[in-house]
Amino acid sequence: QVQLAESGGGLVQAGGSLRLSCAASGSFIRINVMAWYRQAPGKQRDWVARITGGNSTKYADSVKGRFTIARDNAKNTVYLQMSSLKSEDTAVYYCYAEVERRVNIVSTFLYWGQGTQVTVSS
Repeated sequence: QVQLAESGGGLVQAGGSLRLSCAASGSFIRINVMAWYRQAPGKQRDWVARITGGNSTKYADSVKGRFTIARDNAKNTVYLQMSSLKSEDTAVYYCYAEVERRVNIVSTFLYWGQGTQVTVSS
């Protein structure tokens, strides 16, 4: 199995910064795509940013220019540096990973972390 453990959430004032981390552990061959999603109260879970194994990145328009996703493959960890935070960034942030594992054959499995709360006060 694979576990994703997020950390770094908290309370921050508008205009401030936070860095989220998500470390993967368990038995796997490699991690391909890693991403961050978020879910605000009463809303659906939305994609925020993604990064491939080759470090190609994409961002949702709502965070472009303010958030930066990065990964450390040696540590199986993905980061989300969030700057110029706004009240509308308040949400539970979830880590997501597409992981190759050998279970009889090599297949790609999808995993989610438990989430970390980010609250931006105005």
